[in-house]
Amino acid sequence: MKRILILITITTTALIGFVFYTTPKSAEPKSITSTTVESEALPTPYDELLGDYEDYITESLKLTGTPGAAIAIIQDSTIIYLKAFGVKNVDTQEAVDTHTAFRLASVSKPMTAVLMGTMVEDGVLNWDDEIVKYLPNFELKSPEYTKQLTLRHVLSQSTGLPYHTYTNLIEEGRTHDDLVLELKNVDLISAPGKVYSYQNVAYSIVDDVVKSATGNTFENEIKARLFGPLHMANASVSYEDFIDNPNIAQPHLLRGGKWKTIPVSPTYYNTAPAGGINASITDMAKFLVALLGHRENAISQTTINQLFAPEVRATAKNRNFNRWSRIKKSYYGLGWRILNFKEDTLAYHGGYVNGYRSEIAVHPTKKIAICVLANGPGGFSDHAIPAFFNTFDKYFKTVTKQPEPAIAP
Repeated sequence: MKRILILITITTTALIGFVFYTTPKSAEPKSITSTTVESEALPTPYDELLGDYEDYITESLKLTGTPGAAIAIIQDSTIIYLKAFGVKNVDTQEAVDTHTAFRLASVSKPMTAVLMGTMVEDGVLNWDDEIVKYLPNFELKSPEYTKQLTLRHVLSQSTGLPYHTYTNLIEEGRTHDDLVLELKNVDLISAPGKVYSYQNVAYSIVDDVVKSATGNTFENEIKARLFGPLHMANASVSYEDFIDNPNIAQPHLLRGGKWKTIPVSPTYYNTAPAGGINASITDMAKFLVALLGHRENAISQTTINQLFAPEVRATAKNRNFNRWSRIKKSYYGLGWRILNFKEDTLAYHGGYVNGYRSEIAVHPTKKIAICVLANGPGGFSDHAIPAFFNTFDKYFKTVTKQPEPAIAP
């Protein structure tokens, strides 16, 4: 397929495709390495679509210099694309593979919500249970709002606390107990359930709720209810488990025009439900299969529908989706951003921590899901998912107007 590169615009005669296995092209830049997992052959247009999408990803990685990345794409119950690119560490040049673990950052939030959904299914708790039912000593500044606060409010980012309350204290390494205790000193902006206001500390209250409801730690419950049943062999929750793993992607930041490795930070493991989960792209592929309704042993379609239902109007954080389709309205569901387009609704979340970027999206009606992990922040991660859906629509002709070409970051 011919490509014309004008400035940073990549125009393709037909974009993005679905292939679980594609042979690396000889023209692939030497700075980009990749590993693949084989799968049964898929019929067109998926193989062409995925081939074109891989061309886009390879070019995007080259343009941005992102050290390493991994991508999974699921169609209905099948993992149709699972591939790793680049290196774990720019100093050692060891290649990323499909079992290399990354930090998920805020993509921990939708995974936490799925965990809570399994507990609701089992009758361990309910979405509308008051937090004080499990944490009788918990306090917000308003006694009235303290009593009103429910698990639904926490998971839908509508606690009534100001935007990013005490995220700065997470960065300072304060303990989880200290962080939650400080919430009683904060002036509230609304009653619970009324206003969207993104949180990390408040979201991590889930940790205490799980322990109170089950007698087990959040870490043990997520292993028993998700990692085990879904065979997420590389997934973990703690800082110690991550750094002890011999196959992790080292975080990087761009400094002086060059990517430099930085240490793995223990921050955000103190708010694990909000930002402390680790996983490989293989783990995330299995997680996405469950989210498309094919792992009833872990979570039911009914519960998935509850997670994806809009709870509160919320600003859309990734405006790059406008390269695919103009966002009409955006919401926060239970642990998920819900993006409404003219003809589509998408469940999405993104995350950043300590040099790691993560992006995840589920298209319930088209039965398509994708996850992108990277060990360096930048334009590659911002554009990868919108570019995929843009290309998907071009192949399957689900838009009526002439589409614009995908834009590389």
